[in-house]
Parts: sequence; structure tokens; C-alpha cells
Amino acid sequence: MPVSDTDPQGDLLDHVSRCLALHGSQDFVPACLDLIDALGADQVMIFSYEVDHAACLMARNFRQVPTGRRLAADYLDGWFRQDPLFLRALQQAAGEVDVLRIDTLDSPMAADYRARFFDDPGLGGKLSILAAGTSLRLVINLYRAGIKNWTPPDAILPILGRLALLHFERRSAGDVPDALMALSDRERAVCLGMLAGKKAEMIAADLGVAPTSVVT
Repeated sequence: MPVSDTDPQGDLLDHVSRCLALHGSQDFVPACLDLIDALGADQVMIFSYEVDHAACLMARNFRQVPTGRRLAADYLDGWFRQDPLFLRALQQAAGEVDVLRIDTLDSPMAADYRARFFDDPGLGGKLSILAAGTSLRLVINLYRAGIKNWTPPDAILPILGRLALLHFERRSAGDVPDALMALSDRERAVCLGMLAGKKAEMIAADLGVAPTSVVT
């Protein structure tokens, strides 16, 4: 849903209101993705951090869906340790929310990290929202392709950080994983079948599709 030309701030506040109403539920992730899309981001990745572990809570590339998933998978495969924001997020005090505009050329990131996560996928401007709660340390990464000085409304960004904290700290472990809520219904059903230990043939029979479709 694009930002309105007549009242962009009003549209964004409507998105914020919907996210606030839905936080803690499975419907929060689609509502949050609508808000982030309305901000003009081409990609979002939300990670939570522990001392030597990162988890992806949400990932979506609005223009190239497979790209978003690949980057999230690469990041979790050890690359998060090279992220300059990793240690900063762990050191953040509970209750703090910081918004950082990342200049990839000035940032102390390694060349191979910059190439993999910025240059190769064609992502230019990056905003990072660091949000520390009582039990979670989150980083919300927003990217815009080809635009270095991307400037969405400043007032919305810390609110987005606090909304994410409200939601992810409230969600219980028994619910459908939030990362799956960014997928289509069919993709989510396949993933839940895999998590339940089902083979591709059984998942395919449940969904009425070919096993090759499940594998894909």
C-alpha cells in the first residue's frame, strides 16, 4: 500500500494504529509489513540478538521476494558477527530505541560483508532501528534500492521500534513463528509441515500439490 499523495502522515498513522491494535497476534506481521512498505522500504529484516546467536523474526523484499530470504539466511549463517550493529545492540540499555542512518562507505564493515549485503543485491540506503526491551534486543533494518540518502518520516521510525518490541516480547513460543507470517498461505503450510516432521510427499498430499512444488 503506497503512501498517499494527499495525506501521507495520516496514512502512516493509520498503519501504526492497526499495528498497535494487532500486536501480540499473528496478524501483526502483515500489518507491520504494510507499514514498512508504506514508508517506502524495498526490504526489511528484523533480527533479535543474544551473545552468540541471531534469530530472524521478519524478512521481506517487497520487489524481489527470493532476495530477501536469501539475505536473511546468509546473515544468520554466521555473517551477523561481522555486522557493526551486533555488539551495539547487545550493549543497548533496556527501554532505549535508536535510529541510525548507515553510510556503507563510512561504516566499519568488511568489504566482503558490504558486497554480499549491499552491493550484490543493489541495496543503497539503509536505516537501522535498535530497540532494547526487557528480554529482547532487536535491530530493524530497512533498505531502499539505489537511493543512498533515503529519508522516511523521522517520527515514525522510533514508533516502529517500540511496536516491534511490544509485539515480539508479547508473543508466546507456542504460536506460529512470526517469520512464517511474512510468507504466503501455501508457503507457510509447507514450512509448518516441515517443522512437524512431515516428508514432502505427505505435505504435498495435504495441500493437493505435486511433491516437486513442496520441495521448491
